[in-house]
Amino acid sequence: MSQRAGLLALALAAALLGPLAAQAQERTIKIHGFGAQSGVVRIFGLNAEAAMRAAADEINRNGGVTLGDGAKAKLVIDYLDDRCNAEEGLNVVRRIASQSDSIVAVGPSCSNVAEPVFGILQKRAGDASDSGLQFPIFTDGAAKGGLASISEWAFRNVPSEAAMYRSLFDWLTATRTDVKTVWGGVEKDFAHSNATFNVIKDLAGKSGLQVLGQSEWLLADTSFATQVREMRRANADVVVISAHPFTTCGVLKEMQRQGVKPKMLVGLTSSSSMETLQGCGQAAEGMVIPTSFAPVTPEARVAAAAMLKVNAHMDLHNAAAWENVHTLKEVIEKQKIMGRPDTLVADRQKMREGLAGLKQTRGLLGPVVRGPDREAVKPFLFVQVKASQWAVVHQP
Repeated sequence: MSQRAGLLALALAAALLGPLAAQAQERTIKIHGFGAQSGVVRIFGLNAEAAMRAAADEINRNGGVTLGDGAKAKLVIDYLDDRCNAEEGLNVVRRIASQSDSIVAVGPSCSNVAEPVFGILQKRAGDASDSGLQFPIFTDGAAKGGLASISEWAFRNVPSEAAMYRSLFDWLTATRTDVKTVWGGVEKDFAHSNATFNVIKDLAGKSGLQVLGQSEWLLADTSFATQVREMRRANADVVVISAHPFTTCGVLKEMQRQGVKPKMLVGLTSSSSMETLQGCGQAAEGMVIPTSFAPVTPEARVAAAAMLKVNAHMDLHNAAAWENVHTLKEVIEKQKIMGRPDTLVADRQKMREGLAGLKQTRGLLGPVVRGPDREAVKPFLFVQVKASQWAVVHQP
């Protein structure tokens, strides 16, 4: 072979192998998500996955994430369905934690999953006598109060519903002096609905309103005639529905059928979503709900537009999933996480320490303050259904 032919052969080989070599060297960081993608509340997990993927895509378009050795890596999202079932949630988390490329998980959707999942984590980080799972979990959806206290490996980016409803009742009693009594409705078998309703009852009473009673139903119920008859007999000024979109719409439609028209309707944070408008926008007219997301800032509008591109809608739950992915990017870079199988234990520890050390993060509505209890203090506002659309009616 002539020298010229040899050089041509080498050049051709380099051209062919170059892209393969670059591909082989490309680094990735996997962020696992898990939540409800089956059952009545499956939309929460579906929307969370869409938000996580959209956030990762945005980060990757802007260069990805810088690892501890200076290499650039792309974020990869892997999302698993826990069916809003505690046992399945435990299995999913153990499966995620067993993987050699898993340094953190985002989820779950449901509080009845988060509580037992946090319970299998090591309670106090570094406690050699505690054999609990040493794996960081950053929750985006499960909203029952105080869950992060279960383990120092548990972190949450959910709003304080106690603060939100305290503010709502302060606003309500200041602006609507004609309301004096409250009747409640609650999904009795759903941890979030039940726990939040107990908070709501307490805060309503402390604000000077008289709580006359409550009606109860289950998450899978489809008939609400008896419960609404109870509401009609009570004839309260305010009806509070502590339920998720599916049963909230069932109750609202039955209220409309029976002619129950309170002076004010108040809903659960989780129902401040497009699913409520799509399911019963006309029946929900006038309902007020506190929420930690609305497209009222440039950042929030960008995120909401990114969700629309993938045929999804942003609400307070998947807004938190979006924020979590961006926060994890910052922690990975600040903590110099390596993202290799041989650094797995150290990377998980760095991730936990990084999340624990955060005092403030960037939220779509503004700064999110993080306390030593690993919970978030998030900006919030009140939205109301007007002509089958959500409209901002008050920003505390």
